[in-house]
Amino acid sequence: MKTILKILGVIVLLILAYAVIAMLAFSKDYHFEKSIVINAPKEKVWQHVGSTKAFNEWNPFAKADPNIQITYSGTPGTVGDSYHWKGNDQVGEGEQTVTAVVPNEKLSSDLHFIKPWEGMAKGNFILTPEGSGTKVTWAMDNELTTMMKIMKPMMDSQMGKMFGQGLDELKKISEK
Repeated sequence: MKTILKILGVIVLLILAYAVIAMLAFSKDYHFEKSIVINAPKEKVWQHVGSTKAFNEWNPFAKADPNIQITYSGTPGTVGDSYHWKGNDQVGEGEQTVTAVVPNEKLSSDLHFIKPWEGMAKGNFILTPEGSGTKVTWAMDNELTTMMKIMKPMMDSQMGKMFGQGLDELKKISEK
């Protein structure tokens, strides 16, 4: 019994040490990006990333709730193009607004997360020629709270999975 208690004590101490180190050492600035090369010209790929409505055709976060409610506003593919989503606990609620557009090259947006927690982030889609295809980079930047720093490795894993699913779907529909 003493051995089990000692092992549990060491595990608890290791978890606490990790939490303290994460809170002190990890930067509050969070950047995540993932890229894929698509065998299609950037003009064709742009059709699927150049507006919020086109993005939601393959957006893995929106697809996580088959009953998600999405309301669009603004002119598609221009600054101010936006959508508001409201979904289940996994998807939450928020809005995304296009803040900059360079046709066939870059789309930037602000994300406002409302539920399950309040937060802001910036997103980018960058298209660059790569051989006879197009390299698409999907990036997100935000600021982590002290407690979120502890979850950074889990966030990286989840973001990698979701961005990967989305970019794979984008590749599939762009190469048709």
